[in-house]
Amino acid sequence: MKTPTPTLEEYRQLYEAALAFKEEAPWEWMTEDQVFGIRNPESGEIGYASIMGMRGEHLALALYLGSAALEGFWRVERGLEQDNPDFLLEIPQLQASFEDRDILRDEDRKVIKALGLKFRGRQAWPLFRSYVPGYFPWYVTPEEARFLTVALEQALVVTRRLKEDQSLLAPLRQNRYLIRTQTPQGWTDEWLTPPPAPARPRPTVDEGRLAALRRFPRQRLTLQADLFIMPGGIQEKDDPRPYMAYNLLVVEAQSGFVLGTELLAPKPTLDAMWEQVPTRFTNILARLGQLPNQIAVRTERIRDLLEPATAGLGIPVKVSRRLPALDEARAFLEARFG
Repeated sequence: MKTPTPTLEEYRQLYEAALAFKEEAPWEWMTEDQVFGIRNPESGEIGYASIMGMRGEHLALALYLGSAALEGFWRVERGLEQDNPDFLLEIPQLQASFEDRDILRDEDRKVIKALGLKFRGRQAWPLFRSYVPGYFPWYVTPEEARFLTVALEQALVVTRRLKEDQSLLAPLRQNRYLIRTQTPQGWTDEWLTPPPAPARPRPTVDEGRLAALRRFPRQRLTLQADLFIMPGGIQEKDDPRPYMAYNLLVVEAQSGFVLGTELLAPKPTLDAMWEQVPTRFTNILARLGQLPNQIAVRTERIRDLLEPATAGLGIPVKVSRRLPALDEARAFLEARFG
């Protein structure tokens, strides 16, 4: 299945908007947390714009798609996901960034050549990417290209106004966001409080499975468990966009012996994959044939994902930043499959 690509004219408009945005260099007076919204004229979805680059490290406009993505952004911004380094890749977003030439891929260079554009120097090359949770950043679709073009144009309007009036986004303190919306009379301002993100389904484990596991003997055994993205991506014939393979790894704390692994794919969605985690963990316990008296995990997120299984089996779980046995096993796996 071939992913639709923007037309050359759609790309031309996108590059023109990006170059005008870069020429303005709004990161010189704006910070990442000065967020505002742009409503997609085609779908009505709100993308929340954050401008990165004040420190000169990553010059970009990030457009976080919807309320859940906005909540994810603020979790990262407030340092609540420091233990989950891949969390940013799990936030649905579009990005227009400015990179060194070697970051671009052949497909990007072909478009630039077809448009007759030339760039030189560091952070001079526009790059457009779509982030779908559980997948690697990929090329934008026609719809995404059009929305990103509009977002860059409207971001330029907002940043110029903010340069003249630093109080423009003050209502952010009351969780009210400036939203640029297109009407028959042109683009206008709205001030809105984002609706709450939809609640994620709570994972469950079949009670019959738990009842069978409760009959297993309990041992003085401490397990270490983690869930992480394996190196590289998996690309299937019917989808050119590679997805990330997540590995649920369980080891015995004292010996470092690998007790089990379960590979999970973010299909049909990443949220659907999260729902599988406690059941997949019980697969490992079933193969082990015994229950531990304690489990140590890296993060609160892993603890919460395992909770339907561990609570149902009466196994205490502690969060520990140091999991040496698991780290050694993970390093071996990544070296082998990386």
